[in-house]
Amino acid sequence: MISRYKSPIFWVAVALLLITVYLSYGTYVDWFDLGFTIGEFRFNHWLVIIAALFITVHAPLYHVLKRRYPQKAKLLLGIHVLGNLTSFLLISVHFASQLSRPQQFYPDLGTGIILYTTMLILVITGFAQRFQIAPKLSKKWRFVHTGFVLSVYLVIVVHSLQGLGYL
Repeated sequence: MISRYKSPIFWVAVALLLITVYLSYGTYVDWFDLGFTIGEFRFNHWLVIIAALFITVHAPLYHVLKRRYPQKAKLLLGIHVLGNLTSFLLISVHFASQLSRPQQFYPDLGTGIILYTTMLILVITGFAQRFQIAPKLSKKWRFVHTGFVLSVYLVIVVHSLQGLGYL
């Protein structure tokens, strides 16, 4: 348990989570205006597109690479943890931006709430696994984490199609 606190990646992960809270809250209360457009999408949509692309490409790639190159497992795990926490940060900012929209422009949050909740569960279970929080629950954390990874893929597709107006 003490070794977790000596790990630089633990403190970077904690810092990323604190930055996520700060930026999400700041976006929600309009400290930051992310409603400007770049091309055909608002800036906060570009953030979530980048995050979704990272998650959808990296998760299966990580799974394959950690088995093919077990000697690089620690590096791959670090990229997995920090990349997904950064993606969660971008998703959180997008979600906060959606929640802060004026009533006349308020979006339908149905699949967004499901997707954000699913991502939050992934972050909690991944953090618990990586940093041995409640190690007696390790097998349960892994089971839930793996199941929710599959759920995220389904909800990302539905949410994206809904956001683009196809559903």
